[in-house]
Amino acid sequence: MERPPKIGKNIQQLRNSQGFTLNVLSERSGVSKAMLSQIESDKVNPTVATVWKIAQGLSVEIHALLAGSVVPKRKFLINRYENITTLDTDAEGVHVHVLSPLSMVEDLEMYILSFEPKSRLDSEAHFPKTEEFLTVVKGHVRVKAGENVGDLKKGDFITYHCDVDHTIENIGNSEAKVHLVVRYNQQIDTTL
Repeated sequence: MERPPKIGKNIQQLRNSQGFTLNVLSERSGVSKAMLSQIESDKVNPTVATVWKIAQGLSVEIHALLAGSVVPKRKFLINRYENITTLDTDAEGVHVHVLSPLSMVEDLEMYILSFEPKSRLDSEAHFPKTEEFLTVVKGHVRVKAGENVGDLKKGDFITYHCDVDHTIENIGNSEAKVHLVVRYNQQIDTTL
């Protein structure tokens, strides 16, 4: 019977090549620092689920941990129209189409927002330094973020910090549609 591969040194090599401490890899993978230390010193054989979490934290394919080769994880994800989630908000006349997959929540989120005439979406402050990037696809909208206010028309683009209360409002007499990207500031301290 073949012995399972000892992947601890492979994980350690990949972690070091990316400049991650055990603390950083623990934060990125959701695997405890103590468990990572035991795995790297080949004191325990991790479960498949744990290996998968570590691979995600290192942004490599799982077989890179088994084989010891660094294979960058390449994304190619299609979210088909029929799988796009449509949400009706508490705000009357506002419809939200969630373009980004759930795995991107609180990282980078993309939406198409539709506003009936004179409708508005009020949002509370997001995490510190979170930004929104809005492009008007159709109609006229007003964006308020804290004390800042801007009126936009089709084709206009605005970016703003949304870590304050903010509002998007249709100020026209016909439907308005915007493409909205929300980018969360998730800087990881690699010096831990």
